[in-house]
Amino acid sequence: MNQSSLTSLSGLILSRQQVETASGVNLIFWLSTERGPCRIVIPQQRYVFLIEQAHLEQAEVLWKQENCFPDFIRPVDIKTFNGQKVCAIYTLKQQLHKWCQLALMQQGIATYEGDIKLSDRFLMERFIYGVVKVSGQIDWLGTYWSCQQASVSSEKNVEVIEANTHLSMVSLDVECSPQSELYSIALSMGNVGEAQNAHHTVLMIGRPQAADDINVYWVKDERALLLALIHWFEKYNPDAIIGWAVANFDMRLLARRAQLLNVPLTIGRDGSALKWLTHRDDPDSGSVILNGRVVLDGIDALKNASLHFESYSLEFVSQSLFGEGKLIANNSDKGLEIKRQFEQEPLTLARYNLQDCLLVERIFEHKQLAEYTIQRSRLTGLALDRRGASVAAFINLYLPLLHRSGYIAPNLGDVQAQHSPGGFVMDSIPGLYDWVLVLDFKSLYPNIMRSFKIDPLGMVEGLLAPEEETIPGFRGARFSRTAHHLPKIINTLTAAREQAKKEKNHAFQHAIKIIMNSMYGVLGSAGCRFHDTRLASSITLRGHQIMQDTAQFIQAQGHQVIYGDTDSTFVYLKNCTEQQHAMEIGKQLATDINQYWEGRLREEFDLDCFLEIEFETAFSKFFMPTLRGQDTGSKKRYAGLTMTDEGEEIVFKGLETVRSDWTELAQNFQKTLYKKIFADQPVETYIMDTIEQLKQGQLDDKLVYHKRLRRPLADYVKNVPPQVKAARLADQQNAVLGLPLRYQQRGRIGYLLTVNGPEPQEYLHSDIDYQQYIDKQLKPIAEAILPVLGKDFNLITSDQMSLF
Repeated sequence: MNQSSLTSLSGLILSRQQVETASGVNLIFWLSTERGPCRIVIPQQRYVFLIEQAHLEQAEVLWKQENCFPDFIRPVDIKTFNGQKVCAIYTLKQQLHKWCQLALMQQGIATYEGDIKLSDRFLMERFIYGVVKVSGQIDWLGTYWSCQQASVSSEKNVEVIEANTHLSMVSLDVECSPQSELYSIALSMGNVGEAQNAHHTVLMIGRPQAADDINVYWVKDERALLLALIHWFEKYNPDAIIGWAVANFDMRLLARRAQLLNVPLTIGRDGSALKWLTHRDDPDSGSVILNGRVVLDGIDALKNASLHFESYSLEFVSQSLFGEGKLIANNSDKGLEIKRQFEQEPLTLARYNLQDCLLVERIFEHKQLAEYTIQRSRLTGLALDRRGASVAAFINLYLPLLHRSGYIAPNLGDVQAQHSPGGFVMDSIPGLYDWVLVLDFKSLYPNIMRSFKIDPLGMVEGLLAPEEETIPGFRGARFSRTAHHLPKIINTLTAAREQAKKEKNHAFQHAIKIIMNSMYGVLGSAGCRFHDTRLASSITLRGHQIMQDTAQFIQAQGHQVIYGDTDSTFVYLKNCTEQQHAMEIGKQLATDINQYWEGRLREEFDLDCFLEIEFETAFSKFFMPTLRGQDTGSKKRYAGLTMTDEGEEIVFKGLETVRSDWTELAQNFQKTLYKKIFADQPVETYIMDTIEQLKQGQLDDKLVYHKRLRRPLADYVKNVPPQVKAARLADQQNAVLGLPLRYQQRGRIGYLLTVNGPEPQEYLHSDIDYQQYIDKQLKPIAEAILPVLGKDFNLITSDQMSLF
């Protein structure tokens, strides 16, 4: 590293701090840059909230009475959505900031935007999202750059992934005793990101043992283990720590053991200690404070990227993706097995410990989780480790633009929350079909917002303008043709997504897609300060109209629409006989529908049309079931046979095969049954063989139900479902054996149905009730589709059938 001074530098924001001083708040940002880590300080910032100018005189009286007068008051040339002028109230201390607001709120005086975090406001008002450009005196301090009086600005070119937006990462995993005493810490660095020093090691307490396949650094006790970890971070200096539940478990455990042993765990980049702050409203979770580094949890990253799994355990996710899992099975005696290995086979435990790190690295690499996280930050300004936060992302993007248009944001609840209609779902026409097309509107809700200028500011200005100059919405909404921001934001995101597609930047594409699709959800959420049923309804009800009119257009072309769902239309081709013909019809329909909407929006509204429908899929066989026990067609449930690059594939939607609360027996049965039906093969023998194998005990390994416990066990009083009964039996047995109680505070349990009721998979004592599996798993699946073939499950499975 060239030890010198710089005058400018750009980097990705890793962590954020607010430090109060006598002259204001110092904002401290740590950056990952091409030249190495950098710490910048923005001094003398102030907390701020807004009140209506009409309330200022009364507010000043109240503040004097409560002895909490703000440090500075300034009228500002912006107004509320109701047209009231406001003034800004500044304080140097957060406590005073809260007291001043509380004194007003107790007297019914509204305060605005006081809940926005100072560091977030500072960045968003400068349009700084993820990457920041720093100017000033930047000095090299031996291990990082430092700028004490930084001037910052945004990096405009967010479409390009620069070298300084790659993170050096370490995958970290801790093993401990059932009493939380540390055994070992595995560290793997170099499989993901741009780490220059590929390195895998396990820091472990114990007597040294030789091993050819794993690098173990032996220490004598917990204190030495923590010191070894500090030394490792000093040597390898990663930007990010990744892991599985790494914040709530590993980092929390390390912080607590360090505190207990009085060993400051100084793994921050400036030599500061790791800190853990428990959340006041949720004692089971908290935040990691680690200067200069970011902690990225694999579970949160998957959920942020809208990647859904039946279970988010490391074992389940890794098995689902790679067919490979942890080296100790996830069963009831896992804690005791770890203890036994530590005492008797420490190298075996070291391999298990490191395997967890390697699995996390593989998942991050395979699903591009780090890249997605970085792009989400660059698009929205969210901190890298921020969970969820669709509303916060919207605020970051929208609020500074709103301010520049002369308005402040409304408060949560200023508009009474009302129910808004959901997406369009058409009554289906059930049956078994040959050749069904699926046509999908691309990003329907975002493109409705673009086309019809649906926007919070646009509605405020639209309701003030003459009706004939505005764009009509629904439930009394009207929108300005010129004053709006959301359509422009979506335009920018759409253009960036198209560029990302050309560059095959999948992480960037995915990040943009998730953010665009969340825009409607935010406006429809009562948890967003811009929530207004008129906004949400103008999106969804316009979607209803578009879907209904599109169906009418298709049917006017001589085709039958058998189902529609939110943005997808299912079209039955009555006279189609082969794949090529279906493809041609699908492509031509998409072209015709797009031309229809383009002309209609121009003629009816004088608007440019951003609606675009695509031909998505052609199913050679398609089944739409009825509701159980009824003749009415079901919704969001179907199966279809389609051709992919890998060959024929059956797509299941909403049926038992894709439901996590059905057994593997049911899922396999449905897949094979539909495969035979779609291939016009007889099914009687298969059904009978499956039942015979079941009764003979040949399918016992496929009979486990896996269900999540949504509440603590003690909360189930009146209605006690099977999974709760099984969980109580499991923990009763765990208590007898002296093992930890696994299911008291939620969890996921595997159980089977026996002649004595549900029993946990790990403590199965009774005979399996096979008839229940026939009645509750196989029969409902078969009865959904057999009637369209003129067949009956009861007749097929009756004893008489075996005579023929």
